[in-house]
Amino acid sequence: MNRETTNRIRFIIEDVIPPILRDSRLFKGMASLAWGKHIAHLAEFRARAPFLSAREYEDLYRRHPRVHEGTDNSEACVRKIAASIAGDSVCDVGCGTGVLLKRIRAANPEVKRLTGVDFAIDDAARIEGVEYHAAMIQDLPFADGEFDTVVCTHVIEHILDYRKAISELRRIARRRLIIVVPREREYRYTFNPHFNFFPYTHSFLRAVHPVPAEHECIDIGRDIYYREDKALAV
Repeated sequence: MNRETTNRIRFIIEDVIPPILRDSRLFKGMASLAWGKHIAHLAEFRARAPFLSAREYEDLYRRHPRVHEGTDNSEACVRKIAASIAGDSVCDVGCGTGVLLKRIRAANPEVKRLTGVDFAIDDAARIEGVEYHAAMIQDLPFADGEFDTVVCTHVIEHILDYRKAISELRRIARRRLIIVVPREREYRYTFNPHFNFFPYTHSFLRAVHPVPAEHECIDIGRDIYYREDKALAV
């Protein structure tokens, strides 16, 4: 299944079905027909978020079914990101299978250094010419301003301390930071292990406060694309 299909499904689930039904046992029962007991595990996972151990966190993500083929990004988001790369070094934090890095390289042949980071790089496609690092987003093993462009897609919604994560992304970005998160509402029973929910673009702008003067925050088919630029010293 691709992102465009899940976004159409999300429209029905999030915008058409009223909250009183979304949080009901009836919805839980219907969702269980598709995902079994995992739908209840996800609800418990969010409820216990402040008390989860690192092992519990990692175990759930390893067991969580892969919904999308290759990447969680829609084609429109991929094209937007690839066209927004600045400089000749790029780091994709939360690189997953490495598909986005491959698209970035194809659209930006002038990029000399491509780096992928994930808390577990088992899924990485090991694309030739890409260096991979296993690390948590809250503690990235790079120097300040090490990369011209830092990209982070479909990660912030999973991070309990998302402000620390955003701070780390900003720290290693020299020129540009690009973040993509789903535009979605929170309900008791959802099909993903998200902690943070941003129903509007201005919801995400609050999350990245303070927002620099040079920025862009737009809705791309139920996903929020955010870009900020740093003022370079002369």
